[in-house]
Amino acid sequence: MLVDRAENGRYRWRAKASNGRIVAISAPAYSGAEEARRAYSRLRKDAPNLSARISHVKDGTGWTWVLQSPGGTPLARSIRSYERYATCQIAVAKFLALLASEA
Repeated sequence: MLVDRAENGRYRWRAKASNGRIVAISAPAYSGAEEARRAYSRLRKDAPNLSARISHVKDGTGWTWVLQSPGGTPLARSIRSYERYATCQIAVAKFLALLASEA
């Protein structure tokens, strides 16, 4: 997991797979780097209770995923869009497996 400062001065975490690719980013931005790290830690613990929402890209083609809390708050999102719905499903499943392996 990496923490970066966004253009607006806030912070986001990015999740990195074992192959070095960035596979997810925090949906919200945080006021500090430590807050972003704590949010990622909570995400790992809460992963079994989260739901994935897969949506078609508004402008263009493809699919993206968002992990959301039981209340519907977006917590993590795909870093890119996927050409096929099934590929997007696989990508979110792999991200959830990554979170489980880190817990």
